[in-house]
Amino acid sequence: MNYCFGIDVGGTSVKLGLFDTEGNLIDKWEIPTRKENGGAKILSDIAASVKDKITEKKIDAAQVCGVGIGVPGPVTPEGYVPVCVNLGWKDIYPGRELSALLSGVSVRVGNDANVAALGEYWRGGAQGCSNVVLLTLGTGVGGGVILDGKVVDGVHGAGGELGHVIVNPDEPLACNCGSHGCLEQYASATGVVRVAGRILTAKPETASVLRETKDFSAKDVFDAAKEGDAIANEAVDTLCRYLGLATANCALTIDPEVFVIGGGVSRAGSILTERIEKYFEKYTPLLKIKAKFALATLGNDAGIYGAARLVL
Repeated sequence: MNYCFGIDVGGTSVKLGLFDTEGNLIDKWEIPTRKENGGAKILSDIAASVKDKITEKKIDAAQVCGVGIGVPGPVTPEGYVPVCVNLGWKDIYPGRELSALLSGVSVRVGNDANVAALGEYWRGGAQGCSNVVLLTLGTGVGGGVILDGKVVDGVHGAGGELGHVIVNPDEPLACNCGSHGCLEQYASATGVVRVAGRILTAKPETASVLRETKDFSAKDVFDAAKEGDAIANEAVDTLCRYLGLATANCALTIDPEVFVIGGGVSRAGSILTERIEKYFEKYTPLLKIKAKFALATLGNDAGIYGAARLVL
């Protein structure tokens, strides 16, 4: 039997999966993402973890056909990554470096959201569709585009970077990318919390359970919204309005069959998708037949499945 590894590099942790060449997940685990010193230790940590798993499972090195890896930044067709703002990487060829650390094993690299889209297309919420857009709402906001069954990386590796589509040019704070008003500033887990905090400050007279919750999270905001909290509902509505705007612009550009919503924020469920669809409907009067919205089904495993698919 031959094997491959699927790896999803996130801002907090690196998820790793061991697959056989039939695409069956054999084992999965995580290691911390060490971002100090510009993320210099990330690839060596991954290599060490892969080697440990090969030893643990008593796999011969010759049985490993390759490694796929998704990274949170643009990736050119040559595997060049100009920047990963949430990792500290700049001007790097992670596939070449990881291959060298793994004694020449073939490594394929893709943008993490594109890779997650590939996973959902292959084994998840977009099975049966050939034209898919995935939005991952987590520490940041990623986007992945598949047209006619093929991942759209773009000439410069920026295909699907929907997290940095400008939805509010009047935003005073800068995004991690250096721009202002990116979708990521509102629809990520940190963005939801920031928006709720702004509303709390702007409306001191409005009661909210969030005022009594120290260091509240995105989950706290959504839970409060489901209970009818006015501040939380306004925050959720704000992020869904911007998501509706971004997906509408995307639909009017590439017209996919389905938008799949994944990442930790997607666990909010129907309160998220129903409100996004409301604004999507508002912003796409031209479209009589519209894309549907679905929640990702692979959860945090979408990235490792898609990364494995890069190899297989």
